[in-house]
Amino acid sequence: MYTNKVKKIAAVHDLSGIGRVSLTVVIPILSSMGFQVCPLPTAVLSSHTQYPQFSILDLTDEMPRIIAEWKKLDIQFDAFYTGYLGSPRQVQIVSDFINDFRQPDDLVVVDPVLGDNGRLYTNFDESMIREMRHLAAKADVITPNLTELFYLMDKPYKADNTDEELKTYLRLLSDAGPQVVIITSVPVHGESHKTSVYAYNRVGDRYWKITCPYLPAHYPGTGDTFTSVITGALLQGDSLPIALDRATQFILQGIRATFGYEYDNREGILLEKVLHNLDMPIQSASYELI
Repeated sequence: MYTNKVKKIAAVHDLSGIGRVSLTVVIPILSSMGFQVCPLPTAVLSSHTQYPQFSILDLTDEMPRIIAEWKKLDIQFDAFYTGYLGSPRQVQIVSDFINDFRQPDDLVVVDPVLGDNGRLYTNFDESMIREMRHLAAKADVITPNLTELFYLMDKPYKADNTDEELKTYLRLLSDAGPQVVIITSVPVHGESHKTSVYAYNRVGDRYWKITCPYLPAHYPGTGDTFTSVITGALLQGDSLPIALDRATQFILQGIRATFGYEYDNREGILLEKVLHNLDMPIQSASYELI
C-alpha cells in the first residue's frame, strides 16, 4: 500500500486581498514546508482590517456547506489550524468540524485571536471569549499573545510579568486542555525593542523562552506567520524548542529582508524573499530552558 502521502492541513482563516495576513501567509508557508493546505475561509476582505477602509464578505453561512461537501468526499486531515474567527457562531462551527473530522493522531493548532495591547478587538465580547476557551481546550497547541492569555484565564491584563508568573499561567492554560501553550509578544522588562516568546510542553513538563529582537506590531501578519511555521515544524517532527527557533528566526529574516525597502508596512513582511529559508537547517539555537 502506498502510504507516503502529503499531509493535509485544514486551515480556518479569512482571506485578505491586500496585506500578507491569514490565508495569504498560511498557504505559502505550509505549502513550502511540504503540506497541502485546504482552506476553510471565514470571510473574504479587500484588505486586512488595519487599512482605513475595506470590504468584507462574511462566509459564516457557507462554512457548514463546505464542511458537508468534504464529509461526502470522505476527506481526512492530518491537522487543523484555526486563526481569526469572526463570531461565536464561527467558533462553534469550527469546533463541531474538528469534533467530526478529527482522528486520534491529528494535530489541532488554535491561534485564539481575541485582542491585543490589553484590549479585546472591537467586535468581540464576553460570548466570544467563552467560545474561544472551549475551542482552545480542544487544541493540542495554542498560541495566544499576552492579552489573549489573560482573557483565556479570565484574569485582568497585566503587562509586566516575571518568568515564574508566566510559568504559572502556561501551566494553568495547559491544564485546561492543550498539551503545548506558547505565549507570544511578551514585553521584555526595560528593553522596549525586544519581545519574548514563552512555551510549555506538558509532556516532559518543560518551559522554554526565546527573546527576539523584533517588533511584530509594525508588520501585520507576523502572528499568522509565526503560528504557521510552528504548525509546519511540529507536523514535520521538530521538537518544540526547534519549532520555536524556526518560527522566530524566520520572522526575523522576513523583517530584515523588508527593512531595507521604502515600503508600506501595512502590506506585511516580504514573505516571498525568505520562503526558501524554511528548507534550511536552524542556524543557531536561541532558546533557553526556564
